[in-house]
Amino acid sequence: MRALAGRAGSLLRAIVVGPTPRPPCPAQHLLPEAVCRPKNVPNTYSSRYSTLVVPSNEGLIPPELLSSQTVWTPERKIGQYEDLVARVTNFHNEDKGYMVLDGDVFDVPIRKDIVHRVVRWQLAKRQQGTHSTKTISEVSGTGRKPYKQKGTGRARHGTLRGPQFRGGATMHGPKPRSHAIKLQKKVRRLGLKIALSARTAEGKLLVFEDLEIPSHKTKNIVNYISQMDDTKKVLLVDGGDIDKKIKLATQNLHYVNVIPTIGLNVYSILQHDTLVMTRDAVNRIVERMHTPMNR
Repeated sequence: MRALAGRAGSLLRAIVVGPTPRPPCPAQHLLPEAVCRPKNVPNTYSSRYSTLVVPSNEGLIPPELLSSQTVWTPERKIGQYEDLVARVTNFHNEDKGYMVLDGDVFDVPIRKDIVHRVVRWQLAKRQQGTHSTKTISEVSGTGRKPYKQKGTGRARHGTLRGPQFRGGATMHGPKPRSHAIKLQKKVRRLGLKIALSARTAEGKLLVFEDLEIPSHKTKNIVNYISQMDDTKKVLLVDGGDIDKKIKLATQNLHYVNVIPTIGLNVYSILQHDTLVMTRDAVNRIVERMHTPMNR
């Protein structure tokens, strides 16, 4: 009887009090415009990038997650190999949709030692190595002995083409050679991934639909670059051949450079604080990073 009475009392309290209220969203008191989502909904993008975590039972991103509203996203660690959703724009900052950046290319752990090795390899490989000095057999001059060996009170000399004479030879001087050093293909590829991931983590990677401009006038590029936030030097990367208009418009600007995807390298990325890549360039870079290396 006591057990039945206890169960009846608990049932009555549940009916009168009602269900337990859901706790408020922890982000509502921080961000008024924040949106609370259930736990099974993947993280959406912030201003430019976000972690893309697609559940195993869903093949596509829900359309409500690709809207332009401000959505609160938790702090995310860099270098987790997670796919990112990037906003695609153009020079006029028009919305051109979204694009997924592969995590194994744009979200790898940052390693300064790998970047240092790749930069040293690039700078050493591009040295011309055309420096040359003349040895004693190459210097123009007579071959006779300047004076006799003994009896003059002077030092013993057998030629006037020696390094101790003015206009003579240079001993152990530089000769034409290659300064290139060897570096494994895996390390070179990893260095490019780290450079791309660093610019992505800094928010300095912009994805454009294309690099089309109305004319070849330099003032167009100057106006477009001035509208970018905190930008000093810009590297524009296109997928294929560079358009003639963009090439003529940027050739007189020392802070804007344009290269194709095949020429993208670590040193050029580090020299520019902002990296602008077209949608085609991103696809080609990802394809290049996923191509098996020839042994």
